[in-house]
Amino acid sequence: MVKPWFSSWRGAIIDNRGRQNDDYESSALKLPSVFDEDRAIRAFIGWDGVAIFDSGVDVARLAAEYALQYQNYSQACGRCAPGRAGGRILYDLLDKIARGDGEKADLERLKSACAVMRLSAKCEIGRTTPKAILHLIEHFPQTFDECITSRKKSAEYDRDLSVAVKITAPCSDACPDRVDIPAYIEALKDRQPLKSVCETRKAMPLARVCGRVCPHPCEDSCRRSAFDQSVSIMELKRIGADYEDKRGLHFAHPFEALPPTGKKVAIVGAGPAGLTAGYYLSLNGVECDIFEALPVAGGEVMVGVPEYRMPSQKYLTDIRFVESSGAKIRLNTPIDAAKLLEMENEYDAFLLAFGARLSKKLHCGNENEALSGYWGAISFLDRVNLWEKFKIGSPVDFSGKTVVCAGGGFTSMDVVRCAVRAGAKRVVMLYRRSERVIIQNTSEEEYHEAREEGVEFIFRAAIDRIVDENGAIKKVVCNRFKMLEDPNGGRPRLTKLEGQDFEIECDYVIPAVSQEPDLSLLPPSWGIELTSWGTIKTDGKTFATNKTGVFSAGDCEYGPMTIVNAVGQARRAASVMLNYLKTGEIKRRDDEIMEDLLRGFRVFDKDEKPSGYLGGFPKETSRKLSAEIRKTNYDEVNFGLTNDAVYKEANRCMRCYYIALASLDG
Repeated sequence: MVKPWFSSWRGAIIDNRGRQNDDYESSALKLPSVFDEDRAIRAFIGWDGVAIFDSGVDVARLAAEYALQYQNYSQACGRCAPGRAGGRILYDLLDKIARGDGEKADLERLKSACAVMRLSAKCEIGRTTPKAILHLIEHFPQTFDECITSRKKSAEYDRDLSVAVKITAPCSDACPDRVDIPAYIEALKDRQPLKSVCETRKAMPLARVCGRVCPHPCEDSCRRSAFDQSVSIMELKRIGADYEDKRGLHFAHPFEALPPTGKKVAIVGAGPAGLTAGYYLSLNGVECDIFEALPVAGGEVMVGVPEYRMPSQKYLTDIRFVESSGAKIRLNTPIDAAKLLEMENEYDAFLLAFGARLSKKLHCGNENEALSGYWGAISFLDRVNLWEKFKIGSPVDFSGKTVVCAGGGFTSMDVVRCAVRAGAKRVVMLYRRSERVIIQNTSEEEYHEAREEGVEFIFRAAIDRIVDENGAIKKVVCNRFKMLEDPNGGRPRLTKLEGQDFEIECDYVIPAVSQEPDLSLLPPSWGIELTSWGTIKTDGKTFATNKTGVFSAGDCEYGPMTIVNAVGQARRAASVMLNYLKTGEIKRRDDEIMEDLLRGFRVFDKDEKPSGYLGGFPKETSRKLSAEIRKTNYDEVNFGLTNDAVYKEANRCMRCYYIALASLDG
């Protein structure tokens, strides 16, 4: 727990002025007090108040600096008169007071301007910026009065302050890739789909993919849900990219490519992580070679995610978009330890992004890969998707068969829904935990669509042993479990229910409990450290390994994750790699550090009661293929929103931008 000198954050006043350090009251909130290993935070000011850690902070200068950052935003935005005019008024008056030219009447004008902004600004950044300024005026009146009455500059007025600033939103903060969600939705309000996709591509080059198969954690942090339902954020993400396709337009890049730097990077793996890093590195003048062992690019999303959920042509278009940046993808080019050692003299840095394509076992009785009917989830989905998307290999035919899948994530959902389409007469998914948890692991849409297609779900159950006859699977014996709540608030514990075992006669067992990376391609001489989970160890912030010049992102670094997580990691890794290639230093940018601080701080307040907006506008939903039709083919299930629905849904966004500033040592 931190001990601020003063804090007004979230309405909890902590005032340690006049106390000795040992007597300071602590804050129950996760207030950020340390910026990085070299710098402490002197003061943190934002949408819900202020937290001051250094008693020497000049609050008049702090208020003026915060107002300056908002003025820069408001003048660039220009969306509403209260925000635009308010930005100028706040900074002009606060700067006037801090430089010793203020008058008593200026404080009243400040308060009046703040009141107007809080009531009538179009979006949350204009409504919330005045809050912290009013807190400082209210709780430090003597500082402002002294500047006015003595006609002197405030203590730090002529000092060059070291500050870090970040504009965020609850939805963007919840996005693993920190996409500027309100910006791409605002462009759709303005009926500018190409501007929308450019806003997305500033952080996410795979707009067609993540507009279809993202688990959209952003929607769980959407403030709109306080009134009716969250905004359909994921559905809106694909609109700009699909607009390009429908009109045969050239790719819209978010910024111009920089000239070549003379640096060269090797990326192992052409999945979402490798493609993302390749895109941003290439646009910044770095020559990128992306090596892929498979005959097609796209990684597990291409060969693991079925056509009905992620149409291959859409993904291939995203891949061409990445290649248009200059990145080169080399297919059918597996990389091993010997090859990596050969490449050391040719490349200035490496990004290991080869995924996790080894299916983990169930560790049940009589589990044997040689059994007829035992089929790992990854190899099963490879077979299905290489045939359905590229006519490579042969089709899967489960006609008249019973398939049992053990799992509880996106991979297992893909397995069971593909099994239905392969003609299985019965498809069962066993999951050790509850229906609520499986929805959290995947999405409500995915779960209910699987049920509509006829998949049976048996919860709190797991395979105890596989029974075969002459090497062919005949049935599985399963245990049932109950959940025991942890009195300390931890994860509930599973306990087997004695005497409640049951059997399922089946022809196929497909484990889809998790995957792990194939680490045999790492040269032993590199000495790459691994985690206890058998993945590549990085610090999780810069994505640098313990070997200088070697970075890692995606499933091989973290374990199986969502596409948007892999993209977010790779974008951060590419940013750090650019700095490394330029300076030799491995470090994050200040705005990236602010992203991480805000993530730990939690921008979204689920207990907040927003005001000033009308509720009762239902969430627009996309048209979908009926279950009876879709379970017989691999046609895309989700048709997307209509043009009218896009405009209506975009107008449900409340544009919940917030601004945060950290004043730093040094």
